[in-house]
Amino acid sequence: MAFQIVNAVILALQVLSVQWVLDAILSVETGGARAVIAPVLILAGLTAASAVVGSVQNSLGRFVGESVSRHMWGEILDVSTRVGLVSYEDPGFFDHLERVRGSALTRPLQVTNGLIGCVGALAAGIGLGAALFGFSPLLLPLLLVGAIPLLFTSRWESRREYAFNVDQTTKTRQRTYMALLLTGRDEAKEVRSYGLPRTLRARYDSLYDTYLRQLAVHLKRRGLLNATGQGLSALALVATLLVLVWLIADGAVTVAQAGAALVAVRMLASQVQAVMGGVQSIFESGLFIDDLQDFLARKPAEDSGSGPTQPLEFDRIVVDAVQFTYPGKEQPALDGVSMKIGRGEIVALVGENGSGKSTLAKLVAGLYEPSTGEIRWDGMPVTPATSSTVRASTAVIFQDFVRYAVDARSNIAFGRPDVEVDQAEVERAAEASGAAAAIDSLPDGYDTTLTRLFDGGQDLSGGQWQRVAIARAFYKDSPLVILDEPSAALDPRAEYDLFASLRETLRGRSALVISHRFSTVRNADRIYVLDQGRVIESGSHDELMRQSGVYAELFRLQASAYLADEAPGEETASGPST
Repeated sequence: MAFQIVNAVILALQVLSVQWVLDAILSVETGGARAVIAPVLILAGLTAASAVVGSVQNSLGRFVGESVSRHMWGEILDVSTRVGLVSYEDPGFFDHLERVRGSALTRPLQVTNGLIGCVGALAAGIGLGAALFGFSPLLLPLLLVGAIPLLFTSRWESRREYAFNVDQTTKTRQRTYMALLLTGRDEAKEVRSYGLPRTLRARYDSLYDTYLRQLAVHLKRRGLLNATGQGLSALALVATLLVLVWLIADGAVTVAQAGAALVAVRMLASQVQAVMGGVQSIFESGLFIDDLQDFLARKPAEDSGSGPTQPLEFDRIVVDAVQFTYPGKEQPALDGVSMKIGRGEIVALVGENGSGKSTLAKLVAGLYEPSTGEIRWDGMPVTPATSSTVRASTAVIFQDFVRYAVDARSNIAFGRPDVEVDQAEVERAAEASGAAAAIDSLPDGYDTTLTRLFDGGQDLSGGQWQRVAIARAFYKDSPLVILDEPSAALDPRAEYDLFASLRETLRGRSALVISHRFSTVRNADRIYVLDQGRVIESGSHDELMRQSGVYAELFRLQASAYLADEAPGEETASGPST
C-alpha cells in the first residue's frame, strides 16, 4: 500500500515536471540551455524512482502471493481432513473441492492485488486529476465518464466467468481423471495390458475438445462485452482530447500546459482503467470467494470431535439397531444391525460383496455416524464429540490401505504419529505381522524409502505391503483392531501364520475381522453373517454349522473347492474333514 501511494505521488510529479521541461525547452532562446538541465534531471529521476518502486512492488507481490497460497492451502487442508469421512462419498463435495482447488490459490490473491491496485490507482488518479483540473475544469469530468460503461460490462463479464467455471467443474474432474489413468504409475500396467491407451486418449481428447468449444463460445461472449465497454470508454477519451484541442486553439491553455495535459489525460485514462480492472477483479474473485467461504464453512467447530485422544479401554462395544445410508442413496447400506464386541474377543463379519461389512466396520471405528440407532463403547455413544476418542482407540487395516512413499520405519510408525518413534516397538510390530524379513532385506533396512518414485527407493510386493499395513495397525496398540480383508494379498502360509498367532499378537486386545476366507474366521469367538445390510445369522463356527444356514452353505462351498474328491456334504459340523 505504501509503495502504491509513493508511486501515485511520483506520477503526479511527473506530469508537473513534463510541463516544467516543456517550459524550459520553449525558453531556451532566452534563458539558455542550462535552464533545461534541472527539469530534465528531475524528470529522469522521477522516472527511475517509478521503475525502482515498480520493481520492489513486484518482489513484494510475489511474496504476498506465496503467503496467500500457503494460507489458503492450510484452510483447505483443515476442511478436507476434518470433515466426516462420509463427505468423501458425496460427488457434490468433490465438485466443490475441485472448484476450491482451482480458485483458492488465485482468487484471494486477486482480491488482495485488486484492492492494492485500486488504492494505488485512486491515489494516482487524485493527483493526476488535480493537475488536469488545474489545466481546465472541463477535462476531468469528461474523462471520468468513460469509467461508467466499464463498470457495468465488467460485472456482466465476471458473472459469466463464474457461471462458466461452475458449469465446467464435473467435466474438469472427468478430464483430470482420464489424464490420471494415462499417466498414473499404479494404472500403467493394466492400461497397457488391456491396450487401453488409444481408447482412454480418445475419451480425454473428446472431453478436452468439448471444453475448448464451450470455452470459445464463452470467450466470444465475454470479449464482446469487454469490447463494448472499452469502445464506449474510448469515446469518452476521444471527447476529452477534442476538448483539449479546442482549448489549445482558443488559447485557454499554453503549449506547455497542453503537452502536460496530454500526458495527464493519458496517464489518468490508464489509472481509470486500473481502477475498473481492480474493481472487476474484486467482484469476479468475490464470486469465487463466496464459493470458497461456503466450502470452508464445512469445517467442523474447533471442539467437534476434539475430545481425549488417549485410547479408551473398554469392556464391551454394543451396536444397537444401527441404520446407515450413503449420501444420494435411498437404499440403506445397513438396516437395523445389532452386534457386540467384548474385551479380548475376536469377532468376525462375513457375507457376500455389498452386504455392508466394511460400512459396519467404519461405523464401529467412528469414521461414519449412524443415520439411526446407536453405537456405545461401555455406555459412551459414538457422536461427533466422542469420535476422536473412538478413532484413537481403534486401529484399522483397510482393503485399500495406503502405501506411503516414505521410509519403512515411518510407514509403520504412522500408526502412532503424535508420539516419538519407538524403534523397538516398530520392529516388534513388523515381526508380529511378518514384515520384518522383507524390511531387513532392503538396502537401508528401516531407512529405505518404499517407492520407486524417488531416487534410492525400493518397492515391495503386494503381500509384503500388506504385512507393513498390518504392522502399522499393531504398532498403534489400540484396544480394538479392525482387519478388513487383511490377508487378501498374503500367500496361504503367511495367512495361516497371521491368524494362528492373532490372539497372542493382540495380547488381550479385541479384533473385528472381515474376510471372505472362512478358514480365517472359523476360530473367532463370534461370527456375524450379513446379507443386504442385515445380520441374518450369528454365533460361533460350530453353532453356525449346526444351523445349516447361509454360513454353513458358504463354508461348504469354499471347502469343496479345496476338497475336490469329497462331496460338500461330507464335512463335519466343525469344518472340512481333512
